[in-house]
Amino acid sequence: MSANTVMKTSLRNFLAHKGRMALSAIAVLLSVAFVTGTLVFTDTMDKTFDKLFTATSSDVTVSPKDSESEGSATGRPESLPASTVATVAKAKGVKSAEGAVSSMNVTVVDAKNKNMGSENGAPTIAGNWTKNDLRSMEITTGHAPRGPTEVMVDADTAKKHHLKPGDELRTIAATGDIKAKIVGIASFTVTNPGAAVVYFDTATAQRELLGKTGQFTQINVAAATGYTDAQVKANVQDALSAPYKIQTQKEAADANASDVSSFMDVIKYALLGFAGIAFLVGIFLIINTFSMLVAQRTREIGLMRAIGSSRKQVNRSVLVEALLLGVVGSVVGVGAGVGLAVGLMKLMSAAGMDLSTNDLTVKWTTPAIGLLLGIVVTVLAAYLPARRAGKVSPMAALRDAGTPADTKAGVVRAVLGILLTGGGGYALYLATQADKASQGSLWLGAGIVASLIGFVVVGPLLAGLVVRVISAVLLRFFGPVGRMAERNALRNPRRTGATGAALMIGLALVACLSVVGSSMVASATDQLDKSVGADFIVEPSNGVITPQAAAALKKVTASGDVQHVTEVKYVKTTLTTPGGVKEEEELVAASPSYAQDLRRETTSGELTAAYGKNAMSVGSEFAEKNHVKVGDEMTVAFDHGRTTKLKVAAITSDDTVFDKGAMYTNMATAVRYLPKDRVPLNGMMFAKAADGKADQAYAALKKSVAADPTVKVKDQTDYKQTLKDQIGQLLNMIYGLLALAIIVAVLGVVNTLALSVVERTREIGLMRAIGLSRRQLRRMIRLESVVIALFGALLGLGLGMGWGATAQKLLALEGLGVLEIPWPTILSVFVGSAFVGLFAALIPAFRAGRMNVLNAIATD
Repeated sequence: MSANTVMKTSLRNFLAHKGRMALSAIAVLLSVAFVTGTLVFTDTMDKTFDKLFTATSSDVTVSPKDSESEGSATGRPESLPASTVATVAKAKGVKSAEGAVSSMNVTVVDAKNKNMGSENGAPTIAGNWTKNDLRSMEITTGHAPRGPTEVMVDADTAKKHHLKPGDELRTIAATGDIKAKIVGIASFTVTNPGAAVVYFDTATAQRELLGKTGQFTQINVAAATGYTDAQVKANVQDALSAPYKIQTQKEAADANASDVSSFMDVIKYALLGFAGIAFLVGIFLIINTFSMLVAQRTREIGLMRAIGSSRKQVNRSVLVEALLLGVVGSVVGVGAGVGLAVGLMKLMSAAGMDLSTNDLTVKWTTPAIGLLLGIVVTVLAAYLPARRAGKVSPMAALRDAGTPADTKAGVVRAVLGILLTGGGGYALYLATQADKASQGSLWLGAGIVASLIGFVVVGPLLAGLVVRVISAVLLRFFGPVGRMAERNALRNPRRTGATGAALMIGLALVACLSVVGSSMVASATDQLDKSVGADFIVEPSNGVITPQAAAALKKVTASGDVQHVTEVKYVKTTLTTPGGVKEEEELVAASPSYAQDLRRETTSGELTAAYGKNAMSVGSEFAEKNHVKVGDEMTVAFDHGRTTKLKVAAITSDDTVFDKGAMYTNMATAVRYLPKDRVPLNGMMFAKAADGKADQAYAALKKSVAADPTVKVKDQTDYKQTLKDQIGQLLNMIYGLLALAIIVAVLGVVNTLALSVVERTREIGLMRAIGLSRRQLRRMIRLESVVIALFGALLGLGLGMGWGATAQKLLALEGLGVLEIPWPTILSVFVGSAFVGLFAALIPAFRAGRMNVLNAIATD
């Protein structure tokens, strides 16, 4: 047989079975689309941010040395003297230098106290309107602000919140509230991914955002004609004696893009991970499809061998079919991926992150990666069936078509599967015995991979046992039809095992994450009950509580409803241990009542003593690592403050969730060694209600901060619900992504049943001839599908719960010691799998029921 004949044969077979190939092609399509869509979406996001950062960066930017911190702890960004502007302007090659004020530590609300900021994590930025802003914006309505009662807002925010000139906005900053009316609206000339921006005149921005005039957060420098940005940067460096951060436009844009890029990389690789799972599930579908097609064409292949086709040519014929499948599925998948990326952009825009399709980025590598992955994975998946086809002997032409080539899992396969499963189980056991989470996580990863592969390999062996158990419980109520469905599921254990394995992978991950998520919530709730003595927890959504809100909360104690209010500040320091080791650490500087509000066990000393004069505590892990004991003195250099010695009065146990590793000191101690303008704002606050006045205290505390929507007062019930909701939202998002793998697995069940029906055409005709009704036939196929789906669900859920329980043992080393199995979720997924089986059988059962009895019996 020539190469041309092989191609023609492959193409003829591919087109002859195009209906059967379609579901496998959809699996390839979905997987490739997910990969391509992810790459296009993240590349477009990167391009959007690159354009924005390039457009908003001046030729050269001068800013304070430590401006990266944005002054978030104090609520005010780092600044430099206004006199620096004149110095920079005199540098050689500088066309102009302009001082700018910018702060992201603000909240903007409308007249109804509704937050005007983004809900998707994009910042709210307040500053002064400068010439540099004209690089990326233009005033489309009204004019720039000219006084303390005027403000300008960006057009995207105005449109989103229906703002117009004359409306009043209140900007909440650390230095106070700024009330101003909108006098202008500025539109971005580049894509704004969702930031809310407000502008004031320069004097107001300095006074209200920085707390004093004569200061700027940065200087925007324009280069004169004939000078490069690098030359101007060097000249500005020579002109300035103080150490400033000086960046060219490219350096500034790259630095900003780097922060976004690291976040985007996390999203990209997470999404690609889920695409990889879908590919893995698709492999089982493709293997099953080609295995069944080869089995059905046993007689045909035998004839080809009898007339002179070599094993290599038969093998090549099947692989060419797989190549055609991979090409078709991948090409369509690449196109669908671009559409998916556009859909994601529209979805993100609806959620508040504005993305323009004008920036749609399709690099040549993206379709290349999609095509390569889809084709390679498809051809590799078809290799084993192709190899099996090559082993068909010419004598097979004398046998009935459709006879399975291999009805039982081989001994080697069974032994290998048992060894892998046993090895995986032992690795999981070692993970539970680990003393450190980092060490145990390696065993956990090895155990998950080995046990998963082991279950896949040993699947045919398990199918015989598990299907019989499920059938004994479920199918005995359906009489002879149920027994026939059981025999059909057991007819080819390898096929049933592969089909169930595809569903098993997705459900194993669902079960594992459900156990981990539920255990995290249960553990955190348990720790909250044991550790938190305060009745109320006050948390800011933007990192710090403004002085206005803190003062309002403290005033509530005067009513008698609140026993005490605790302030908590996070202070950056450099510690020097008695052994001379220097480490940068964050001290928790709090009111002494914090010892009551957050109960911490000590391994040595008394925690209350840590709130004494010039005293502190350290965590047990830090103490063990640095050989620190109670009574030792630590040299503490406060960031931007003085250096002093603090006595270690207590060592707290790090066997906890809340404040693990925290070092405590009295807030008065931190204030003593820090300049007034460097004292951090409160990061959290706690409150204790007076006896019998919990409801009154709760209402009073919430009312006191009602003017600031970023400050939330929660009782313990609220806090527990917040933890549950946060983990629940994360899990729901992951489940949504895992749905892709489960959809591909369902396609596998449909394909298996459809091909199985074709394979059993004569048998179905005979059963119909001896009295089996169409209704009974359809029920038999549906029951077969349900059994296969439940087989995969049982394996997946059992495996996933084992992984989750092991992962919880590692979490216990981090203080999350409660194991909770979410039985309602597990049972719901198991029952849902039965419905998945029913759904998957709809079309195959319908087609089987419509078969002409005589034609079916006459099928060769």
